[in-house]
Amino acid sequence: MSCSAWSTSFPLKFKSHFHSSSCKSRRLFICAPRASKIASEKEPSSDPPHLILHESLEAAGIDTQHARAAREGFCSQISRLTELHAESSIVISRGPDLAKIALHIAAEDDSLVSHSSVPLPVSSFISRLDDLSMDFCSTYLPPPGASPEIFLGNLERYLYIDKGFRRIDSAIDARSLYLHSTLTCRSGSVTMLSLIYSEILKMLKISGFLDFDAEIYCPYSQENSLPRGYDKKKSKISDEPHIMTSKSLLVKILKNLKDAFWPFQYDRSRSLFLRAVHAANRTNVGQDPTTTGENVSPMEIASAKAAQHRLQRGVWTSVRFGDMRRALAACERLILLHGDNQELRDYAVLLYHCGYYEDCLKYLTLFEASEERDYQTNPINKLEDDAVKILTTRINLILAEDGGNKPSATTSYWSSNYEPW
Repeated sequence: MSCSAWSTSFPLKFKSHFHSSSCKSRRLFICAPRASKIASEKEPSSDPPHLILHESLEAAGIDTQHARAAREGFCSQISRLTELHAESSIVISRGPDLAKIALHIAAEDDSLVSHSSVPLPVSSFISRLDDLSMDFCSTYLPPPGASPEIFLGNLERYLYIDKGFRRIDSAIDARSLYLHSTLTCRSGSVTMLSLIYSEILKMLKISGFLDFDAEIYCPYSQENSLPRGYDKKKSKISDEPHIMTSKSLLVKILKNLKDAFWPFQYDRSRSLFLRAVHAANRTNVGQDPTTTGENVSPMEIASAKAAQHRLQRGVWTSVRFGDMRRALAACERLILLHGDNQELRDYAVLLYHCGYYEDCLKYLTLFEASEERDYQTNPINKLEDDAVKILTTRINLILAEDGGNKPSATTSYWSSNYEPW
C-alpha cells in the first residue's frame, strides 16, 4: 500500500520497509510535502534515504513484527487524509479515523518498549470509546429539544465528574500522551482529552442524538483547563486559534511524543535540533569539552556527557532521559504525515547520534534543498541553518576517513546494552 500526504508538484519518495505477516515485500511510501517545495533540480542524484528504525532494530535481532503492523495501520489511515479532510474539524466524521490513528501510534510505541509477544488490542480500545458514548446516552442524555448548552454541560459532567477524566502534564507521566493509557487511567494530555471528547460527539451525531453543530475549545495555553464544547453557531473569531483540525491534532500528538522522548532533555530554551547538535559538539569523538577553550558550564558538560552515555547504553525507560526509539518513530511518522522540512532535519540529527552518517547526510541534503527561510522574522532559523552546515561538514569529514570513526550502525547501536534495566 502507499502512504500519501496531500499533493504537491514535487513529491518526495522515501524507501521504507513496513510489512505484515501476509506481505513481507518491501513497500515504497510516498511523502508529499504540502507547505514546502523541494526544487527538482536540487534533488540529489543518489537513491532517496529510507526510514531506518524498524530495519535497524531487526538487524540487531529485535523483533519488529507488531511495530511494523502498527505502522501499516497508521499509514493506511493517513492515506485517507485528503487536503479537505486535513483542514476539517475533529468533530466532523470524515476521512481517517483519528482514534484508530492515535491507537496505532500507541501500538507501535508499545511494541518498541514493552517486549510483549502480543500487539496492543486496538479494537478493544475502540470498543471502550463506543461504550463511553453509549453509557452517556443511557445516563446523561438530555430530553429532546434541550439546548446545546444543556447537552454539552451534561457531557462534560459525565466525562470530568462521573468518569473522572482529568488533565495531567506529560512531564509528570508520559502515558498521558497515549490514547489507550488515557482511556485506562482516565488521565491524559489536553490533546488526548480533546480526541476522546470529539469521538463521543461523533458517535452521538452518527447515532442521531446530536442535532446541532458542535465545536471543541482546546485550551493549550491554560494548564488546568479542560476541553469544552460549544455551539458552532455561537462561535467567535477569538475561538478559531483553539479549533483543532484533523491535521493539527495528529501533528500535535506526534510532536508531543517527539518532544517528550527527545534524547536531549536539558536546556529547554533551545529547539530540539539545536539541543542535539549542541550535544554532538560537546561530546565529539574523543573530545574533552573542558579543553575546547569555550566558556562551557559544568552543567552543560555533565548533561551532554550523560546524554551521550544514555544513548550508548540504549536507555529509554524514563521520559526525562528521552527515548531514541520513540523519538525516531515520532519523526518518521511526522515525515510520512505532512512533510514539514524541519522534520527531515530533526530526523537527520537523530540518525547522526545513532551512527547512520550516510542516511543523515541524505536527509540534511533534502532539507538544505528546500526553499529558503526568512531569517529576519525568525532569527532562530539562522542559528539552526548554521548548525546544519556545521553538522554536514562534520559528517563529510567522518565519511572521508575511510570508516575509521564510522560505527557499524546496523548492529552496534541497538545491540549495545539493549536491556538497560
